[in-house]
Amino acid sequence: MSVGRLELPLAVSVGDPAGIGPEIIGKAWEARHASGLAPFFAIGDIASFAPHWNGPVVRIEDPAETFAHFDTALPVIQVHNCISIVPGIPDLDGAHCAYQALEMAIGFARAGSAAALVTGPVSKAQLYAVGFTHPGQTEFIAERCGVSKNNAVMMLAGPDLRVVPMTTHIPLASVAEQLDGRLIRQRLRATAKGLQRNFGIANPRLAVAGFNPHAGESGNMGREELDIFEPAIEMFHAEARSHYDAALCAYHDQALIPLKTLYFHDAVNITLGLPVVRTSPDHGTAFGIAGKNMALPLSMIAAIKMAESAALNRLAAAGLGG
Repeated sequence: MSVGRLELPLAVSVGDPAGIGPEIIGKAWEARHASGLAPFFAIGDIASFAPHWNGPVVRIEDPAETFAHFDTALPVIQVHNCISIVPGIPDLDGAHCAYQALEMAIGFARAGSAAALVTGPVSKAQLYAVGFTHPGQTEFIAERCGVSKNNAVMMLAGPDLRVVPMTTHIPLASVAEQLDGRLIRQRLRATAKGLQRNFGIANPRLAVAGFNPHAGESGNMGREELDIFEPAIEMFHAEARSHYDAALCAYHDQALIPLKTLYFHDAVNITLGLPVVRTSPDHGTAFGIAGKNMALPLSMIAAIKMAESAALNRLAAAGLGG
């Protein structure tokens, strides 16, 4: 368990201004006392909040100003002046705003001006149209932090379930050819280290889901478990896996379906293997409900809380927290 509070604010990139990012960030600020949130500031276009949320906002120039304003208004650092913002209708101008906000938020976290980074939902299609060349925000953040994309691991976390997809955004038909002993061991090490650094779990217990039905039935329904999985995880015996801190799954939906079934509204995406703490709400831009006061801020609130907790756990591990 982490203790104390942070001396630096959290940086929250707004994401696509036509999506629900401004609304859930504003509603998270409204819930700051009830949810016990650490002070945070948003990065984007300050004008993007009015079409989505009618709460108070204040423009700041430096993250350190967050503490002076957080009790009375949502602090926002302006990064791009959008020509127009229409909820539910994304455009390239908004994509430029999302791109620049993400870049600036990473910079604050890397420079030590923000304790952690929380990223709002973006439209990949819009980002690709303005020159974004990465599969997603995770890979972009990893590159900016000097980390190989193979060492940046996506974990989805709910109140009592954490899952790591060992492969992510690739066709299901390509999963088997991507899985090998090296990848599995890499994911195991990154997950174990991430649980230690971000969650304060000294001796993480990991489970690995089978790939084939019935885990291959001793090779009768596929040999991936025998030839790839078991040699890679032979150090983890069955008893140690019976109560686990995280489950590693072979592919994207194998991990996300149970997590979203249990914690659809309050799951968090946390990236392991980075020199900075990065979390994100586990949902997209939801353009269909943007501007209609229908978006729930639960996942954003959970992402902010997890970012604080992970940052505090890292400080404690370094002997700087408490």
